[in-house]
Amino acid sequence: MRDPYSVLGVSKGASADEIKKAFRKLAKKHHPDQNKNDPKAQEKFAEVNAAYEIVGDEKKRGQFDRGEIDAEGKPRGFEGYGAGGPGGFRRSGPGGESYEFHFGQGGPGGPFAGGGGGGGFSAGDIFSELFGARGRARAQQPTKGEDLAASVLVSLEDIAGAGKVHVVMPNGKTLEVKIPPGVEDGQQIRLRGQGQPNPYGGEPGDAIVTLKIAPHKLFKVEGRDLRAELPVTLYEAALGGKVDAPTLEGRVELSVPPNSSSGRVLRLRGKGLSRPDGGRGDLYVALKIVLPETPDGELDALMRKWRADKPYNPRRS
Repeated sequence: MRDPYSVLGVSKGASADEIKKAFRKLAKKHHPDQNKNDPKAQEKFAEVNAAYEIVGDEKKRGQFDRGEIDAEGKPRGFEGYGAGGPGGFRRSGPGGESYEFHFGQGGPGGPFAGGGGGGGFSAGDIFSELFGARGRARAQQPTKGEDLAASVLVSLEDIAGAGKVHVVMPNGKTLEVKIPPGVEDGQQIRLRGQGQPNPYGGEPGDAIVTLKIAPHKLFKVEGRDLRAELPVTLYEAALGGKVDAPTLEGRVELSVPPNSSSGRVLRLRGKGLSRPDGGRGDLYVALKIVLPETPDGELDALMRKWRADKPYNPRRS
């Protein structure tokens, strides 16, 4: 950790009241409950709390100033567990003298210790004053690591098959994400514990993956339904018949009614996207009459005869 005086923005000669005032200001500024949309606030909050546990405690501050403990409250050059007992350390000084120093329940330099017996105000006391009992409980628990966010494109075929996709997170880690039933464009999936580790020993953050539905060359998404255009010949539209139609699971046989105009919409039940309740949306297919690519004399003659003998205006309405 950085020098605790620098973290709190005070000088080494600052009074206990000045240190307490600086801590109160920073704790309120970076408290996670006040910064729910800022994942870095948790890390700053923990660092400020850890710094105050050193210089906000008279005994630990003296040990740090004398070089007996470091910025994390860990002893420098200790010789095992001496007469200090569990949680205490004995350090040899000049002339063979020995010094003993102890740490509170938070462990050596624990960022959420309850304050030592050296006087001053513990972090828990100040959090309780600022945020009530909830603030004290929060101060006594290590905060989570930083959450990581990423987006991934998913195909309609993956969604229909409830498949899995792989996403590369900002830290380079690749995660496998199972697509839930009824997933929608922009839906977020939270993977617990797959974010950044906590530098202060708490649980890691989460990975938040946003699923974006990739554009499809055939289908347009409308809620849980799909829409598509299906080219048909002039004689298929006029006489009717069975034609192959694409779906997300492959081609199926679709019956085209006789005398179908271009733009007529036919429904394929259950061929859309899955719903959260386990059902499926529908696929709506719009017929699109396509003439031959090369001119045909017989067709031209027939159309001229129709125009002369059986004229009609499809735009009159």
